[in-house]
This record gives sequence, C-alpha cells and structure tokens, in this order.
Amino acid sequence: MQTAEIKRKTAETDIVLILGDKTDISTGVGFLDHMLTLFSRHSNIPLAVKCIGDVEVDAHHTTEDIGICLGQALVKALGDKKGIARYGSITLPMDESLILAAVDISGRGGLYYDVDGLAEKVGDFDTELCEEFFIALARESGITLHIKKLAGRNTHHIIEGIFKAVGRALRQAVRLDPDEEGRVPSTKGVL
Repeated sequence: MQTAEIKRKTAETDIVLILGDKTDISTGVGFLDHMLTLFSRHSNIPLAVKCIGDVEVDAHHTTEDIGICLGQALVKALGDKKGIARYGSITLPMDESLILAAVDISGRGGLYYDVDGLAEKVGDFDTELCEEFFIALARESGITLHIKKLAGRNTHHIIEGIFKAVGRALRQAVRLDPDEEGRVPSTKGVL
C-alpha cells in the first residue's frame, strides 16, 4: 500500500489526513482520537489526522468528514488493487462485547450496520456518529463493509470493538496475497 495524503477544507472542517507514514491523531474529539488510534494499530496502517472542526456545535462534521478523507486516502493508497487479498473478516471480542466485521474491497461502497442497544453518548461523543463515520468511509473507499454486534452491553466496549474489528478485517483485505501477484482479485479485471 502506498502513502496517501488527503486535504479537505470546508466551512465546517479543515482536515489533513496522511495514510501510511506515522500515527499522530488530533481531531478535537477525544473519543474519536482514541478510536482512530485503535483503528490504526489494528489495521497496521499508520494514520496521521489533524482536524480543526466546528466541535463547538458538535462532533458530527468532524467525524463524518474524517471518514470521507480516510475513504479517499484508502482509494489513493491502494491504487489499482493488484495483488491484494480483497476480503477480510473477524469476530472480535472486546470484554463482554462481540463484534463481527467483514470487508470486501469491491469498488461498490456500502455499509451494512447492525448495532443496537448503544447508550446515547460515551463521554460527550454522540454514539450515532460511529455509524456516520463508517457510512462515509465505506462510500468514499468503495468498500463493502458489514458490522454486526453479536453481544455487548457497555457502549464504550462495543464501539471500541467495532473500530478494532474493522481495522483487523481491513488489515486482512489489503495484505498482499501471493496467489494474486500482479492480478486484480476479480474476474472483471477491475475493482
């Protein structure tokens, strides 16, 4: 995977995101920083994010726009996708929670999110923003992404499990597969 840099400046956010160099995350939203750090570690993809957002309103624009940038960076970093495994999945335990994540780097972005029973907030982070982040990521990256909560009561553990599981599934999907060397893993010849 190549290094990729995405810059996005709107009336609501100013973001610089670099994929594949080093991990250094500062979004202005503490819980999101924690989740992105976990994602980076478990995907084995260094991620640097600097975001100045309208967090005085709430964390919605920051969270969604970082998902957009991360998705665009993945597309750029993966290039023609030759030689990648394409698929990855995991059932990941995080204390009492159990999360299933499955990734297909298909070129047909979509999120299939089955997570219920979350508290409204973790600290000052609106938990519905977890889904918004992954909607943006899946759409912009062209990844088919399934996330399903199989068990769990503690909202922090559930969301942490989601970010770790998606990271681990993506790690599998982007790895080079010796059986696909020099080929796009699709009968169509493109993803």
